[in-house]
Amino acid sequence: MLRPQRNVEFRRLLATAALGLLAVTACTSNSTSTTTSNVIKIGILSDCLGDFGSFYNDDIGGALSVLAAHYGGKASGALPKDGMTGAKIAGKDIQIVGFGCSDSTASKAIEETRRLVEQLGADILIGPLSGDEGIAVANYAKTNQPNKTFINGIAGAQEATLKVQAPNFFRFNPDGAQWSAGLGSYAYNKLGWRTAVTIGDDYAFPYTSLAGFIAEFCAVGGNVTKRVWPPLGTTDYSSFVAQIPTNVDGLFVGVGGAGLITFLKQYQQANGKLNSNKVMGNLFWIDPQLLAAIGTPMVGAVAANMIAADDTSAQTKAYVQELSVYPATQKDAASVFTLGYWNAMTALGMALTSVNGDISGNQKALQAALAKVVIDGPYGKVSLDSNRQAIADNWVTQITPPPAGSNVPGLKTILQIPKVDQTFGGFFDSSSTLDRTNPPCTKKTPPSWVGHEIPVNFG
Repeated sequence: MLRPQRNVEFRRLLATAALGLLAVTACTSNSTSTTTSNVIKIGILSDCLGDFGSFYNDDIGGALSVLAAHYGGKASGALPKDGMTGAKIAGKDIQIVGFGCSDSTASKAIEETRRLVEQLGADILIGPLSGDEGIAVANYAKTNQPNKTFINGIAGAQEATLKVQAPNFFRFNPDGAQWSAGLGSYAYNKLGWRTAVTIGDDYAFPYTSLAGFIAEFCAVGGNVTKRVWPPLGTTDYSSFVAQIPTNVDGLFVGVGGAGLITFLKQYQQANGKLNSNKVMGNLFWIDPQLLAAIGTPMVGAVAANMIAADDTSAQTKAYVQELSVYPATQKDAASVFTLGYWNAMTALGMALTSVNGDISGNQKALQAALAKVVIDGPYGKVSLDSNRQAIADNWVTQITPPPAGSNVPGLKTILQIPKVDQTFGGFFDSSSTLDRTNPPCTKKTPPSWVGHEIPVNFG
């Protein structure tokens, strides 16, 4: 027990220490927005669980390959998830503080985002992967972390940028509707569809993806007679296959990830061989992993996304070479998952270089630089609109028979849809609602690219 005099001294010392601690805390609090540290901390968020878990290393590998190719990064192991050290941008050390492991749900994405940003101290977050996750992270960035910077990984729900409009959330990939540009017109004018049914997972990304097809197909005169929505994570699609009418001209499929494999197998069991003139897919159909898993039944079908997989230009070859630090990721170079995270880290590297690595001042200079970045990527330029959303070319692609010695189908790009913006040629704005019943199927003036698609032949 302390004597009275010593107790007084002890209280005086304790009060002095507390005041000092408050001062240090205040400085530390301010340092999050004014630091000129020589270390820039980055977290990367993707899905390692659920329907998109198999793309985990493709996502991370797309981002880390940029650091290895341009900024001196050294892989810590054979797989991207093993980490990377040694990278410097504008003389600042780049520290990867951790990788987030989500499962396509908003709740898990926010849990992992908080861990990376609040516990591990990431200054900048790259990610997430999936639609609902993207909306949640954009809202978190806007409301909880206005002084940090968030760059989308590959999540494609329209709402994340068009509605949330977080000034510190940037998306260098098209949204799901943009990825469907060209398909509605192709179905109507080339395949002769007049009626169609759609099927897609019941969450934000397929709402956006199918909205692009519906808006374009209906604008040129088509009619979508039914929309089928199996829950994300469905493992038995037989009851949903049974809901698909047979008295329509075509089926547009927006089921994604591992679910697409199961759906197509069960669809064939119920209906026989796929008829490529009667079935069309969104971006997932031409992903390398899914092509390898599903194989030849998909031959002849048409899909679209931001990748022209058979392009052999010098820029495309340079991109594929950049991925060589991780051979498994390089094999999936023609995946939007790989390219999306590559775009994100490429844009970040360009912006950090332009501000000399300075993330002080609540990162406002960095964010202003990011808004002006134009990526001269492997499949064309990517710029941002006023909501920090990508404007990019879309590519309509046909699945071709496997080349000699392979059982994996090939891809042939047939149309270029240039500079597709998020309004989809004026169809969508911040008041738009995309859900199980919206947008409505309405005949109106079609997007400007209809009738002006650019034929492609890479040889």
